[in-house]
Amino acid sequence: MMWPIASLLLAGVARAAILNAMLRGMPSLPKLPVPEGSVTSPNGTALPSITTVYYFDQLIDHTDPGLGTFQQWYWMDWEFYEPGGPIILMTPGETDANGYEGYLANETINGLIAQQQSDATILIEHRFFGYSNPYDNLTSQSLVLLTIEQAVNDLVYFATTADLPMPGGDAVKPGQAPWILIGGSYSGALTSWTMVNKLGIFWAGYASSAIVEAITDHYGYFTPIREYMLQNCSSDVEAVIAYLDGMYAANDTAGIQTLKEAFGLGDVIHVDDFASALQYNLFVWQSLQPDVGPGAMFFKFCDALKVKDGVNTGPEGWGLENAIDSWGNFWNTTYYNYVYGDEDAETCLGTYDMTQSYWTDVTINNAGSSWFWMVCNQVGYYQVGPPEGQPAVVSCILQPIYEECQCVNMFPQTFAYPPLPTTALTDIMYAGWDVYMLRLFFANGLRDPWLEATVSADRLFKLNTTVMPIYEGDGFHCSDLITENGIVDH
Repeated sequence: MMWPIASLLLAGVARAAILNAMLRGMPSLPKLPVPEGSVTSPNGTALPSITTVYYFDQLIDHTDPGLGTFQQWYWMDWEFYEPGGPIILMTPGETDANGYEGYLANETINGLIAQQQSDATILIEHRFFGYSNPYDNLTSQSLVLLTIEQAVNDLVYFATTADLPMPGGDAVKPGQAPWILIGGSYSGALTSWTMVNKLGIFWAGYASSAIVEAITDHYGYFTPIREYMLQNCSSDVEAVIAYLDGMYAANDTAGIQTLKEAFGLGDVIHVDDFASALQYNLFVWQSLQPDVGPGAMFFKFCDALKVKDGVNTGPEGWGLENAIDSWGNFWNTTYYNYVYGDEDAETCLGTYDMTQSYWTDVTINNAGSSWFWMVCNQVGYYQVGPPEGQPAVVSCILQPIYEECQCVNMFPQTFAYPPLPTTALTDIMYAGWDVYMLRLFFANGLRDPWLEATVSADRLFKLNTTVMPIYEGDGFHCSDLITENGIVDH
């Protein structure tokens, strides 16, 4: 089903005025340019562009097929395919899949495997993201059908019933051809969860930076960032955060207001919203890759803290006073305008005004709203401060209740009180860290902020075996999926 274009454009304008809070640090796949040029098959036949959209009649509700179907968008490339070759299936997960067509080509691990094994590659959009929507809105009533179970069943139903647009595409279903499920980040977790929950459909799986363990209090997100960022940067960040937490514990509202003003955020009313804003410079770590140069926003942030009068500080940092001045100046001169433009601070950073369009907008292709639904209900992943007494680059003011209250803001028809996501049940149903599955390959980067939700989490000590290989490298989030990262890091 296609929704009126005018309403979609207006929805984008309505959302543009406020930063989508749940898109900060969301477990997303890195995006790469879509290859240009013509595509040909092994016998020289001209093939459709990999940006060609195909539509699959997906069940609205796998527990009630009588409700009918919706059009699920997918893309496909068979330039390397030869009869008998496998079929590679990937969803980019919690995002509009348009623009991720590069994952069909050999600029990614998907295409490299396809080139080696004579495979065809498919990219399929996740339900309730982009334009693959059972209904024309993202109300709570519609989003009831956005669950891990439905998403798993979508992949299985597609693999077992789709007649693919390539020659012979009606005779390559599981049992007729091996299917390989590939994913990264949340979609990497979905790869694991699908293979655990639906045995025998997919012959093999490749899960990159797969966040298999649902976690409510996910302060571990910031552990790899603190450990791998330069210490002369982390020392000054820790000093400012400890200063804020100390004032909060002492109820020093005047001191907190002075600190907010140093960052140009004096108009932010609530201290937890201010503490949340200080996370933003850390979230951009997730966008780093081996081929990223010194001009990346995270490096600009750390340069602002560690360099004074052209001199780099030692690992101890410059100290609190300079850290407040330099970090605050970075917000005032560089970061605020980069992210928010002319919008006032409370509009951009405040989370308490439930009349803001961010909370009330229910139009489709709003990844923040759809992902928030999954977060509030099943997976958690609340990126908050660590337990008291641990080194902290994020304020202890931020606890899961801060995010859970936003679930009420976003979905008041469903949540009268801050909900606890059913993370324990999710981990029981889909194995979480306890996964052990034949021919399921995991790849993780030690610099990945999501590392603590993967099978390579610290102190988990999960063994790398020939049955279920687990490979670790010095990469970042999903670095192994991108061919260029391997070339640069060689």
